[in-house]
Amino acid sequence: MTGTLASESSAATRRPAGRWVLLFVLAGNMLIDALEVSVVIVALPSMAGALELSPWQAHWTMSGFALGFGALLLLGSSVTARWGRRRAYLAALLVFAVASLIGGVTHSAVLLVLTRLVKGACAALTAPTGLTIINTTFPEGEQRRKAVSAYSLFGAAGFTVGILVSGVLTGVDWHWVLALPGPIALVLFGFAVRLIPAETSRPARSRIEFGPLANGALRRSALGAATLNGTYLGLLLLVTFSLQHEHGWSPWRTALAFLPACLPVALSAPFSGRMVARFGSAALILLGALAAMSGYAYQLVPVPDESYAVRLLPTMLLVGLGFVLSFGALNMQATSELPAAEREFAVPLYQCAVQCGAVVMLTTTAGLLSFLDSELPALLLITAVSLVGVLIALSGPRAARRTST
Repeated sequence: MTGTLASESSAATRRPAGRWVLLFVLAGNMLIDALEVSVVIVALPSMAGALELSPWQAHWTMSGFALGFGALLLLGSSVTARWGRRRAYLAALLVFAVASLIGGVTHSAVLLVLTRLVKGACAALTAPTGLTIINTTFPEGEQRRKAVSAYSLFGAAGFTVGILVSGVLTGVDWHWVLALPGPIALVLFGFAVRLIPAETSRPARSRIEFGPLANGALRRSALGAATLNGTYLGLLLLVTFSLQHEHGWSPWRTALAFLPACLPVALSAPFSGRMVARFGSAALILLGALAAMSGYAYQLVPVPDESYAVRLLPTMLLVGLGFVLSFGALNMQATSELPAAEREFAVPLYQCAVQCGAVVMLTTTAGLLSFLDSELPALLLITAVSLVGVLIALSGPRAARRTST
């Protein structure tokens, strides 16, 4: 039966219409993978209250997903080499759906975190494997460029969708935030079984290669992206507890407060390549790091007006600008100096660094909020780490000059 379905899938994707339906399925799954990064942010205070958790305990629902994602990214090639892309993708999508449904009904904090770990591991398989399937299904040229752009756009939009979903559903019941991706994943699974083609050969790579880390551009990009992503999520964690616990904001109002930071990233994603081509990755990365650091530093400045427009909006806009300028540039710079044969090894290393940045900053920020009776230490930490990101960005032009001489 499995062989029959795989054969039917291969036949379906040889037709143009079948390929574009497959793209919709893969991109839809990419959206919910990206959505899972942000979907619990606004719900955290409600979850913490219902389960009697401190911010440090509650944050593991966020960090658990990032930890599972980062860990399996390095092992995903072994899984796909052993099982094949089709079976690995379908199994991960099905397990993701089941874990979502379990997370949506449980009242156990431990089980909830475990489901988030599992979902992160599943996303680490489906996200890169989906891109590989696109590259092997769509003919090289304009069709493949359009398909990859659409796939990337859905991924960029996922974070914003997660914030909005969290704001809407938390007001009803925070369990829905965790359960909603499950039925969607099951629908996508039903299409994916019929559409994902069988491989003509097994993927050759089945090991982790750390050799690309010798490349300076990859190291700088990985560290820069880790600081950018980690400080951003740390700030959102701090602000969501502050707005809802201290100022009495609703989850939906909190979600809207975050839009100036995350929506511009989704809207600008299709144009990141043009920006890099015009201004260069080094300049964009430095400007982005400076913008984000300025946003965090602004929170340390006492202001007489505590309204959202004066107290928080400038930070959201500056951090959003930082991502618009630098996140795409960091992705492109990561593999820009590597030979083609090493790029497939470098991408998981880079993405793992991004997830590790999230885990480290979420954990330390939540710990400071839980064990110290002040937001100031957490804000100082976030600002200091963002300064490290600026220094890393500054080291790029110096390294380029040393190489050229």
